[in-house]
Amino acid sequence: VQLQASGGGLVQAGGSLTLSCVASGRTFSIYAMGWFRQAPGKEREFVAAIGWRYGTTYYADSVKGRYTISRDNAKNTVYLQMISLKPEDTAVYYCAAAPVLSRASSRYDYWGQGTEVTVSS
Repeated sequence: VQLQASGGGLVQAGGSLTLSCVASGRTFSIYAMGWFRQAPGKEREFVAAIGWRYGTTYYADSVKGRYTISRDNAKNTVYLQMISLKPEDTAVYYCAAAPVLSRASSRYDYWGQGTEVTVSS
């Protein structure tokens, strides 16, 4: 599975962005999809994930209520809608694919190249 993330950019605090991740290669629909982020000087952290069968979702506490993950299997695409953005959301965001739904980055076998989100105060 090859993953291509896009949609990052510069936004003011309180603004919104929607990230997209397009998958190619193996059957996208059977993979759980996740978003992770890595801020400068920090470790990569889990943001959100969505299962492939029932669309079950997981969110990090820091983004719950502000971020929404969704997927369109027909388009091989997973989305991350982000609202009420805060400066602490600034990071490079990565999409990833895993055989099972998980919050652990170690369970993800395939990773996109990342898209940068900068939230100004």
